[in-house]
Amino acid sequence: MSEPVALGLRERKKQRTRAAIQREALRLFESKGFDATTVEEIAEAADIAPSTFFTYFPSKVAVALQDELDPLIIEALNAQPPEVPPISALRNAMRSTFSVLTPEQERMLRQRMRVMASDPALSAAVLNQFSELLDEVANVVAGRTGVSPDDFAVQNLSGAILGVVMATYRVIARNPDIDLNRLLDDALAHLEAGLPLPVPAQSSGSGAPGARAPRSAS
Repeated sequence: MSEPVALGLRERKKQRTRAAIQREALRLFESKGFDATTVEEIAEAADIAPSTFFTYFPSKVAVALQDELDPLIIEALNAQPPEVPPISALRNAMRSTFSVLTPEQERMLRQRMRVMASDPALSAAVLNQFSELLDEVANVVAGRTGVSPDDFAVQNLSGAILGVVMATYRVIARNPDIDLNRLLDDALAHLEAGLPLPVPAQSSGSGAPGARAPRSAS
């Protein structure tokens, strides 16, 4: 009777340790710089042995890229009714996930975005993950549409979704007070509308009106 409880306690302890490592790592990355921060310094700040660090993360890069929200978004996405189109389903999933973030979760998300945008090595690591992430998104889209993940249209849509989310995260990094939930929803609404460009101001009043993008994400 006690073993399941013990397993639960061990798992919660692991989650707390993992969160502490990432929290202290992000703090040091932002204050000292990614390259200048050592694993030993992260371990000391998190009150663990350096060897324990590698039990949870294979590298400093992995700490910065770790996103605890990904499985929550996937869970919320899978809960969407099957008749909801992929982008609308993702909008709903993102909205429900980001609307209930704790202050600590939002703070760490913003911090991660700033750290990744400020360091070339981390920016390159994000791009290196693109193929893996593309496959994951394609599998989700394929599961909702019944089309093969390798279908060009599925790959194309999946790449567009990733591009929109990555662009949104760059905006978050540059704007510390921006509304995360609204920005992400606007970004996906823009994709859903076909990514129309805003109409530039016409000083002469001439020119045909064009498509208008959703609320500005800058």
